[in-house]
Amino acid sequence: MPSPSVHARAVLLAGPSGSGKSHLAALLGWPVLRLDDFYRDGDDPLLPRDESGRVDWDAEGSWHTDAALAAVVELATTGSVEAPVYSISENGRVGCHTVTAPGTFIAEGLFADRLVAGCRDAGVLADAIVLAPNALVTFARRFARDVVEARKPVPFLLRRGLRLLGEHGDVVRRCAKAGMRSVPPHRARAELATIGAARPAAV
Repeated sequence: MPSPSVHARAVLLAGPSGSGKSHLAALLGWPVLRLDDFYRDGDDPLLPRDESGRVDWDAEGSWHTDAALAAVVELATTGSVEAPVYSISENGRVGCHTVTAPGTFIAEGLFADRLVAGCRDAGVLADAIVLAPNALVTFARRFARDVVEARKPVPFLLRRGLRLLGEHGDVVRRCAKAGMRSVPPHRARAELATIGAARPAAV
């Protein structure tokens, strides 16, 4: 059970890039903490790189785990947190904004599974879900989104997309191993709606 100091609880939402995490969060209408905003800046020497020397944004080391966990816990225990705003096309943080949550909120991102144990230990975890959609559908959705948003040059996006297609199942299994429930997107919306019916979740 959450401690009396907890004002809100987090639903950690992970899944392969393009699996519909942001879309689901928007449909639910809950407060959202975007975990992708905790990526390292493009000039960070600790950013992992692939065999060609390009930054590997899909490697776990590309992300500030400790800062993301601290933000989730702060939002849950105080009801508010100052979060960064990250631009993928600009390879870095471009500002910050305040996220408030009077009750249950979504913390969504590719590496949300890395926060499961810490959130559970802090008593702020409401649920932890990894979306598991069809891999080919995810590939098409991700490529279309990244091209429209001009995240990177198209050849880069295509190479990355094909690589991620092959790694799709690995991401779902990794998240499940961390303690997340593997759920198809349409079912996740219905299940989370039942949690939403009890918001606000302050105790």
